[in-house]
Amino acid sequence: MTMRNYSNSETLVANIPYFLMLIIGALTIAISFQFVAGAIVGAIVYFVYGVIGMFWIMIFVCPYCAYYNTRGCPCGYGIIASKIVKKGDHNCFAVKFKRHIPVIVPLWFIPVICGGVSLWNSYSWPLIVIVMVFIVESFVILPLVSKRHGCIECPQKDACPWMG
Repeated sequence: MTMRNYSNSETLVANIPYFLMLIIGALTIAISFQFVAGAIVGAIVYFVYGVIGMFWIMIFVCPYCAYYNTRGCPCGYGIIASKIVKKGDHNCFAVKFKRHIPVIVPLWFIPVICGGVSLWNSYSWPLIVIVMVFIVESFVILPLVSKRHGCIECPQKDACPWMG
């Protein structure tokens, strides 16, 4: 199987759902706590956590990917990772993926929990809407784009915990 090279615009498209999740998640946290100073700080911390999570994946998972240092990485992480860390054995990819993905999993749940707690205390239509938008973005759109955009052509998809 020939590895496909992704254009800059395709790489941008691959990253939009993740960044939208971070933006909508931060907004959900801010709205959940009515934009008080602590809510703004919480929203910023959430967003920064999401960016740090990207680099965590680049450092601890990407070196073991067959896409490392190639334009075959749909999200561009492989190229960035090659500037930060040395290549690892791609046979370890599934193990590294399973070990390090839990670091970013809370990003999918923190806004929902914050919104749920706030809704439990005080009913709000704007908050219901933003929580629902977050859920659709993070649990439907982002996985759909990920699986259909890059995972489908991945040379490691058979061994990948995400695709399996």
